[in-house]
Amino acid sequence: MRLMLFTQIPEMEALNWCWPDFSPSELSCKCGGRFCNGAYWHDATFLDALQKLRDDINRPLHISSGHRCSRWNAHVGGAAKSRHLKIAVDILLAGHHRFVLRDAAIGLGFNGIGMARSFLHLDRRGQSANWYYVGSRALWLR
Repeated sequence: MRLMLFTQIPEMEALNWCWPDFSPSELSCKCGGRFCNGAYWHDATFLDALQKLRDDINRPLHISSGHRCSRWNAHVGGAAKSRHLKIAVDILLAGHHRFVLRDAAIGLGFNGIGMARSFLHLDRRGQSANWYYVGSRALWLR
C-alpha cells in the first residue's frame, strides 16, 4: 500500500505503521468532524522522508496541518489545488532554526516549499515550487 485515501483515521496496525514520531491522527484532516470523519491520505514514501527529516534534525516536528478534506481546505482559505488535499504538512517553526529545517527538507526531496512567519509548508511534487506567504519574505532572506 503506497498511496491511499482513508475516509476516517485508520488504525495504525492496519497500515503497518513504522513512523514512530508521527501518527495518522496528527496528519489527518483537522475539521473536527464538521465536513469529514478525519480523512487521512497515506503515502509511505512521504512519511519515510518526514521521519528521516525528524531523525536528521533530532528535534520534534509539530504538524499544524496535514491532509485536508476539500471543504475544510476551502474553509481555511487553502488554494483550490492545495497539496493538502492529498498529503502535505505545515510544520511549526517554534524551536527550530528556519534555514536548517528548510535546507534539511530540501535535501530529503521535499520540493514544494512554502515559507511563512511561523511555519514551513512541505510537499513533494513533480515540479519544484517555492513561495513566501504574505509578510514572511524578509524572514527568509539571509
